[in-house]
Formats: sequence, structure tokens, C-alpha cells
Amino acid sequence: MMKIDEVVEKLIKGEISFHEIDNLLEANAAMVARRLALEKILGIGLPSIGSTVIDYSEIKNKNAENVIGAVQIPLGIVGPIRVNGDYAKGDFYVPLATTEGALIASVNRGSKAATLSGGVRAKVLKDEMTRAPVFRFDSIEEIPNFLKFIEENVEKIKNVADSTSSHGRLKSITPFVLGNNVWLRFSFETGDAMGMNMVTIAVEKVCEFIEENFPSADCLAVSGNMCSDKKQTNVNSLFGRGKTVVAEALIKKDVIKNVLRSNAQLIHDINLRKNWLGTARAGSLSQFNAHFANIVTAIFIATGQDVAQVVESSSGYTWTEVRGEDLYISVTLPSLEVGTVGGGTRLPTQKEALSIMGVYGSGNPPSSNAKKFAEIIASTVLSGELNLLAALANRELGKAHARLGRAMKV
Repeated sequence: MMKIDEVVEKLIKGEISFHEIDNLLEANAAMVARRLALEKILGIGLPSIGSTVIDYSEIKNKNAENVIGAVQIPLGIVGPIRVNGDYAKGDFYVPLATTEGALIASVNRGSKAATLSGGVRAKVLKDEMTRAPVFRFDSIEEIPNFLKFIEENVEKIKNVADSTSSHGRLKSITPFVLGNNVWLRFSFETGDAMGMNMVTIAVEKVCEFIEENFPSADCLAVSGNMCSDKKQTNVNSLFGRGKTVVAEALIKKDVIKNVLRSNAQLIHDINLRKNWLGTARAGSLSQFNAHFANIVTAIFIATGQDVAQVVESSSGYTWTEVRGEDLYISVTLPSLEVGTVGGGTRLPTQKEALSIMGVYGSGNPPSSNAKKFAEIIASTVLSGELNLLAALANRELGKAHARLGRAMKV
């Protein structure tokens, strides 16, 4: 093994590349060498980035490459929020990582209102991770036979797919046709993992099987964008990807008055005109909500989820009804993609954040922890929606951001 200063010198001279350091030094020494070289190349200091609890040997070839340290984001909690789900039962504190002042306070007030009204009911309606390869054919003449081949060989395809993982199980195959192209949208159960890598590996093996047994089918890409990963799409909104979750609460009149300082009719009117009419006029596909993305992103960062999947995971709908002087509110998240094992969940602070909610690791039975987590997220999203609608009704939004986002006296 070379010494750190020798490697740094070679980096500065351009004799080796940053990624090659892992072959020359122990993992954590390689992280230090990269950072020291970058500091000298740029003429700056990076002491804060270098201050991390992450053991690079634990994330090497798993989570990131060319690592020089880590960034830190403030972490706060909301709650307790009472969740009456099939998997999440009881009062929970929920970690949110954010740099947006007022967000945590906003969600916290919403969770207080929901809890004082008896809590949030939540249900996972569907749990499937998808991958959709695209196949090319010379002519549409071959497509009916191909679709028949898939239908007649479902069990063989399932055996091939399931052989690649002890947790992934193929549930369905849905074909989509455009011209001489066919997409097969494979849906899998993936246990407590979010499962995207799991299903990609499985579908690659399936594509090999299909090409061997139906030679005119040419798989161009294992992901043909009908999956649909990291995109806001109608297919995800209609068929779901990850967890399809619904949460609801009936907010009592006294709670609306004393905690939210508003009234049910005004909150409902704003929801219809802002979240439904305004969103439709703006032309959104499936973002009929006030700020799902705020809450989902903050939880994703805190717990080591794939943050880019906020694109589809924050799609959804906020619905309200006035019932007497009470307010019924529900949120529907068609494609919430989360896991409690694998990916970034193994990182030390993210692991601890999941532990705050009692969802780290594999559940018993399998998938129960991930479903519990999804119910908690949906309940937290509902809390955030409730409070923001009330803040808009009360004309408090600007004041709250001035006080908590800019430290101004208002």
C-alpha cells in the first residue's frame, strides 16, 4: 500500500484518477486522500465535509463513488402523531431532514391537530415495484404471437425471475404496445426493500429467457420508461409503483378552531380551488396537492431513500369534505417508493432515523416494516397538507416563513 501523501501528489500531477485511489489505499484512507488532493487543487479547505461518522469501507461499491466526505442537513422531528394503520399502530415521532425553515413546525402543528382528533387512519392498498423493458420487432405481424407467448409462459417467466432473489416475487406482467414496440411492465413483491435493483436484475434474466425462446423479440433496454422510475407519469398514478397508500382523518371543529385557528369550510374551499382547480389549470398530471414533495423529500433524506424518486413518490391527491363543522381530509399516494433495508438505509444516521419510527431492517412477516413506514409517511403527509391549507386560510404562510425561515420578528 502507498502512503496517503504519495497518492495525493500523484493525483495533483494527474498521474492517477480519483477513482483509482481505491486500488492503492484502504477505503477510509482513500477518502481522505481524495479530499486532501481536491483541497490542494482548488486552493480551499473542506474540513466540514471531512467531518463525518460514515465508514467508507461500509459504503464502498454500495452507495457512492469518489467519496471525499459527507454533507450534513438539519434533522428535526414532528409528533407524536397517532397512526391507526394496519401496520403502524400507535404514536410516532417522525424525522424530517430539511433546510426549509417553517416546514417542520408546519407539519408538527398538523400532526397535533390530527392526533387530537383521534389520529390518522392509513392503509397500503398495493405493494409492487416495477420494471418495464422495451422490445423491438421488425413488424407488427409478430406482436400478437409475442403477446400470446408471454401469456402462455407466465409460470416459466416467473420461475426465471424468482430464481434471482430470495425476496423478489413476480406478481404480474402487463403489456403495452406502440407501433412495432412492446413494453412488458413486470410487477414484483420485494419484501422490505424498495426493490428497484432487485427487480432490474430479475428482469434482465427474464429478457434473456425471452430472447432465447422468441428470437424475433429484441430487448433494446431493460428500462423502457413505462416502469416508470423517477418520472411523473400517468402509468404510475393509475397502476401504482412501490406502495399505493391512502390516509384519512376527521378533524374536529374544536381542534380546527383552537389549534389550526381556522374553519372547515374555508380550508375545504382552498383545497378545491388551489389543489384541484389550480392544479388542473396549471396542467399537472398527478400533483393535486399542496406540498407532498416537502414532506416526502425530508423523510427520504432522513432515512436513506432514493431521493430522486421523490418525483413520483410525491405525486398524489388531497381530498376534503365538510361534515357538519368538522373537516374530513384524505391523502392518496399512488407510487410511494420506500424501503427499510438496502440502499442508503444502512448508513449510520439514516439507520437511526428509521429506528426512531421502529421500522429499521426486515419486518416479521417480510414487507411489514416497509408497509408500516409507508403508513407513517402518508399520515405525516396528511398532517403537512392539513396545516398548510389552514395557514393559507389564515393568511399565515408569509409570516411563518419570515419568522422561522428568516429569523424576522413579525
